[in-house]
Amino acid sequence: MRTGLNDPSVEPGLPEAGAAWLAWLATQRRAARLTLDAYHNDLQALNRLADGRDPAVLQPPDIRRFVARLHGEGQSGRSIARALSAWRGLYRWLIRHRGLRANPVDGIRAPKSPVRLPRALSPDQAQALLDPAPDGDLELRDVAMFELFYSSGLRLAELAALDTDGGLDLAEGMVTVTGKRGRSRSVPVGGKARAALEAWLAVRALRAVADERAIFVTRTGGRMSPSAIRSRLAQRARELGLGVHVHPHMLRHSFASHLLQSSGDLRAVQELLGHASIRSTQVYTHLDFQHLAKVYDAAHPRARK
Repeated sequence: MRTGLNDPSVEPGLPEAGAAWLAWLATQRRAARLTLDAYHNDLQALNRLADGRDPAVLQPPDIRRFVARLHGEGQSGRSIARALSAWRGLYRWLIRHRGLRANPVDGIRAPKSPVRLPRALSPDQAQALLDPAPDGDLELRDVAMFELFYSSGLRLAELAALDTDGGLDLAEGMVTVTGKRGRSRSVPVGGKARAALEAWLAVRALRAVADERAIFVTRTGGRMSPSAIRSRLAQRARELGLGVHVHPHMLRHSFASHLLQSSGDLRAVQELLGHASIRSTQVYTHLDFQHLAKVYDAAHPRARK
């Protein structure tokens, strides 16, 4: 997080109101660092589009022009919608804390963009990634990480934050993590993931520096960063010749898609993913339909060419 979030006077590129709102989000709402950074960028865009004018003087026609300009600059509807959400939040705060009368962003929507479905590995690709035997301690660690991603549907930040003294219970076959907005959830750990984790934990102490609590440590013994985990996964996929760029969230998508294909239980998948809204989980029903459509095209006598 930027050190200046609690001091609006040192927040570059923002009016005082925007910096004060970010400071409030950081201290009162305990917003995540990535959220604050994204909002900061969106407020910088608002300041640029407004030519530095005070947000309090902007009106709905101004916001509509800003949306048109962002669209003309090539920004996607999803990016514009995120910016509008940040701006709307700023104005709600101004109404509550600064006495502003109306929110000029209310009722303004972003242009529609094509729906992009998350990419998932096929079950065969997942096996090709995970089945080859590890060669050495670092590959033991990598396989344990990737098995846990695929077995339990964890987010990258959740996996990177796991410690040896809490969260992972191999005896019970469960992992407990804290996700977005501080929500905790417990997720089962499958048999192959448990075996991979036991193999890594048996040698982890030889790698970790003194007092390091992280389950997954680097070659030099410190906690693995999210970027390091991402890099190792992409490297393994390349070396095994999968032919696709594999990233941690793809394993989370694969977990959800394959589980839904097998069970059909959307509510259970929602709970396991830690989604606050079922709408976030429903995207995987589209992936499931794509799978069924491929089966139909390959198997139905009137579908085959």
